[in-house]
Amino acid sequence: MKNSIIDKKAIIGKNVHIGNFTTIENDVVIGDDTWIGNNVNILSGTRISERCKIHAGAILGGIPQDLKYKGEYTLLQIGNNTVIREFVTINLGTASKGKTIIGNENLIMANTHIGHDCFIGNNCVIGFNVGMSGEVCIGDCVTISGLTAIHQFSHIGENSMISGMSRIVKDVPPYVLAAREPLSYCGLNLVGLKRRDFEKEKMLELKDIYRIVFQEKRNITQALKIIEHDFESTVERDKIIAFIKESTRGIIKGNFQ
Repeated sequence: MKNSIIDKKAIIGKNVHIGNFTTIENDVVIGDDTWIGNNVNILSGTRISERCKIHAGAILGGIPQDLKYKGEYTLLQIGNNTVIREFVTINLGTASKGKTIIGNENLIMANTHIGHDCFIGNNCVIGFNVGMSGEVCIGDCVTISGLTAIHQFSHIGENSMISGMSRIVKDVPPYVLAAREPLSYCGLNLVGLKRRDFEKEKMLELKDIYRIVFQEKRNITQALKIIEHDFESTVERDKIIAFIKESTRGIIKGNFQ
């Protein structure tokens, strides 16, 4: 902990390792068994839960890069067992939502930026050099490959996967693999679904639903009516319908149209 600066008002849990030349400001909470590397800046308003790993050069809790931010009190919350690699930057929230939230068991790779008021669920992998604008919402078990740029307010549904170097300007529904330019539906996220023990029958159901949405020549309203009529209510079916209905930016297109 050579030459580190730790404010006396910071709350540091048990068995926390703090590297050299690290700064921890006053309004910070760090949970038990967390490991913090060298040259890390943890700024006021940051809340880090237990068993996290914060690697060298990360800056957590920086003020939002938003001209509407007027210095209001906001937070950054990071869940348990999350790994944040080198030179990641994650900003506080603004008055819009009040906090930026990173869930549990996430891996955020080097040089990624996560803007104000973003929400990331649990068990996500965010690849290197991902640029995430403000108020992006990402569901559980999402993989976003490296060098992807995500437009503000975009939503990415759970259990989906985004290919590398993608440009996300429309919402990505759950359970899908999205790739190409412009970003398009390229099938189910089969690898991710198998890893999470989705049964074959369930994946066939999802495939049939998305065939109606993306591969048949209907508009979204018509597709949703058919899905609601022809498919029994299941957790997955209902999540897809709700996601599409609640999308304000519109969803990605089908690669087969």
